[in-house]
Amino acid sequence: MPKVIWQKSSHSAANNECVEVRAGAGVVEVRESDDPVTILCTTQAAFADLLVSIKAGELDDRV
Repeated sequence: MPKVIWQKSSHSAANNECVEVRAGAGVVEVRESDDPVTILCTTQAAFADLLVSIKAGELDDRV
């Protein structure tokens, strides 16, 4: 993947405990800021579906 800057959520804590995301070339990569070596790769469509589910509260009971 070309060098793309990782983005943090605006809801991230100041202590660097957050999820980071970057997208490019049809792929979305997600990682935990305190474990930057482990990266989850998915399609843009699947990531968009995940965001819709999160915003709708469909995953709230899985925490």
